[in-house]
Amino acid sequence: MDNLDRLLSVGELAAYLDIPVATLYAWRYRSQGPPGFRVGRHIRYRRSDIEAWIDEQLKDSSDDGGLVSQPRGRVGSRRDR
Repeated sequence: MDNLDRLLSVGELAAYLDIPVATLYAWRYRSQGPPGFRVGRHIRYRRSDIEAWIDEQLKDSSDDGGLVSQPRGRVGSRRDR
């Protein structure tokens, strides 16, 4: 099997991306993140899909000048004054 076609579990992908497993489940619930699929009761991710998703994230971040969106405070909060 080609290394790009290797299937990763949720735990393996979380470790690869250095993010919590809960983040992957949240992305999946909101239809965000890399595409995954079910194998019985288990979710698997194809390595080639992950790499394509990462490339898309890099492209999107370069389109906005490399700026990462930051959480915004409430409009009119004391910090803005």
